[in-house]
Amino acid sequence: MVHMERLLHLFAAAPAAESITKEPIVPFLILLLVILFVPLLFERFLKVPGLVGLLAAGVVLGPQGLRVLERGAPPMDLLPEIGLVYLMFVAGLEIDMEQFRQTRNRSLTFGSFTFLVPLIMGTAVGLIFFPGKWNTSILIGSLFASHTLLAYPIVSRLGVVKNEAVTVTIGATIFTDIGALLVLAICVAIHQGDFSATRLATLIGSLVIYSVVVLFGFDRAGKEFFKRSGDDQGNQFLFVLLAVFLAAVGAQLIGVEKIVGAFLAGLAVNDAVGEGPVKEKVLFVGSVLFIPIFFVSLGLLIDIPAFIASINSITLTLAIVTGLIVSKFLAAYFAKLIYRYKWNEMLTMWSLSVPQVGATLAATLVGYEAGLLTKEVLNSVIVLLLVTATLGPLVTSRVAPTLIDASQELEPEPVSPYWSTGETATHSFGVLVPVYNPKTEQYLIEMAALLARQAQGRILPLAIAKATAHMDAPQLEAAFKRGDTLLENATNLSRELGVEAEPLLRIDDAIAQGISRAAKEQHASLIVMGWGQRTGLRARLFGNVIDSVLWAAHCPVAVSRLLKSPKEFRQILVPVENITPQAVSVLRFVSLLAAANGAHIVLLHICDRNTTPGRVAWIRSQLSLLVDKLALPDHPEIRIKPHPNVTQAILEVAKDCDLVVIRSTRRRTSAGGLTIADTTTQLIGAIACSLIMLGEPQPASFSARSEE
Repeated sequence: MVHMERLLHLFAAAPAAESITKEPIVPFLILLLVILFVPLLFERFLKVPGLVGLLAAGVVLGPQGLRVLERGAPPMDLLPEIGLVYLMFVAGLEIDMEQFRQTRNRSLTFGSFTFLVPLIMGTAVGLIFFPGKWNTSILIGSLFASHTLLAYPIVSRLGVVKNEAVTVTIGATIFTDIGALLVLAICVAIHQGDFSATRLATLIGSLVIYSVVVLFGFDRAGKEFFKRSGDDQGNQFLFVLLAVFLAAVGAQLIGVEKIVGAFLAGLAVNDAVGEGPVKEKVLFVGSVLFIPIFFVSLGLLIDIPAFIASINSITLTLAIVTGLIVSKFLAAYFAKLIYRYKWNEMLTMWSLSVPQVGATLAATLVGYEAGLLTKEVLNSVIVLLLVTATLGPLVTSRVAPTLIDASQELEPEPVSPYWSTGETATHSFGVLVPVYNPKTEQYLIEMAALLARQAQGRILPLAIAKATAHMDAPQLEAAFKRGDTLLENATNLSRELGVEAEPLLRIDDAIAQGISRAAKEQHASLIVMGWGQRTGLRARLFGNVIDSVLWAAHCPVAVSRLLKSPKEFRQILVPVENITPQAVSVLRFVSLLAAANGAHIVLLHICDRNTTPGRVAWIRSQLSLLVDKLALPDHPEIRIKPHPNVTQAILEVAKDCDLVVIRSTRRRTSAGGLTIADTTTQLIGAIACSLIMLGEPQPASFSARSEE
């Protein structure tokens, strides 16, 4: 009956267009269009962060503009709340607990500085503009206290994450965010009235018990669940979602804001989730849907005319922005005095702790909706976000490269051959080649044969037959016949190339797991795979074979798109950003391939056009020293190319090369939930020659922590 009435309503006398616009599905459709196109336009054409575009879209579509979206009306009554919770959960999930454990004492010290100094400064600013309102002023101070690691991808890409100053700053995030959220919870509780010392003590006691239950209970439950669920990523994903929203509801039950529970839940399941595909899916769902919707809803609150017209708000904005920047600088300077950090380390700590996105925005919105913060403060925090989100990464990109120290980058001992580590210490060099597509099989076997012959090893052609409920099913028999044909072709080809082949035909529930398990069983030293065709939304949501193998494999994985026979490779291009252990591993692989093929190696480093000649000379000397340690038969050519666009520079040099070898790097999201551009992804779609993406096995610590 209800559905019939709805249909009659749709076909009533009112025009169809007017009826449709009242449906909740229409605002949701508009949100999807905004999320899809607006960040892309702002990042590519205006060269500003995509979240600025989302805020602008909220202003244009909200009460101050077209009035298409309205807070409190479907779907803006629920999805922004989910986005707010998800934002704080991601902030906790992105903290590297392993790095935090290494320097937790110094992280606690710097965390105290970068929490208390901004808290005092922000409280002073609040009292100047809101005399006598201590509760509001302390809440403004707590907004200064937290920080977002927006520039983490920069220090990660440069290979300086293990620098103590960087690690300490990352660890301090835990203390600043938890402290800021606790201050928020207490301020909001006091503002709601009927507050006494007894109630304050009760709230603090409840918070302590609640935090212990979430941090330790969820952590243990998560590890146990992930251990028992095996490779069932769907249930693991649902467990993570259940944990975050259960923690959020639990926080509300004890009388504190749900974002406190969401952040603690992120910390709690951090170890269990690790850096696996489940975490990527969790971040993906948040970054493409819920968190962008939160930013759009935040834009609905921005009153541009009132902000421009109010001179007082402009003064307040200047005070908030200046106070934040100065207080964060003082906190980093105090840490420098105590631990005798260098100036470049201190400036890196400051630039990493300046950006205010995740916890600051979430706490501001909660304080505004509770009536503690005015619209002027909200507008000022939006400006603070834009300024610090630009200033922090900019300073980091200039200062962090100076942290690279020659003594930390290169080991004094000679570098061992690529194939003489790990599994191959007791087993011969083996190259596992999954065969599926007859069109690409020949080139893959040829490359595997070149590598195996150079290392005096063997190749392991592998065909996977997807398991069925009954072992006599016709589909399984057909898969067996097809696998036998592919393996026979691979064996004949390897015999022609003079390399021993050990064909494998395996039944497994999943292709990716079958590949990684067979590689481990056969003690393979390397997996050579063809390039998968499935990309886009479906692959990001459900993953593909390449992603799963890169995550699960115990050995390096060479994902190859070969446009001609590997025997014809004469010039191999290897882009090298910094001399990290991962870059050394790529060079070992390339040296083996080049030695087998008699190819010439070109090492390419792209630097900024403003890089000083002294810095260029230092980079060249480091690369030369690395080449000498690798003891390659053919001394590689070292090119240092100043260029504003890394991708474009690589494409220009690649025109004269037969093969480009790049390192696989995982896409990472900022705590703002928006994906950060990945040079590897851009190269894959634009490069015209053959391409190999070399993925290294995940650190053993992640799987070990998950199975404790």
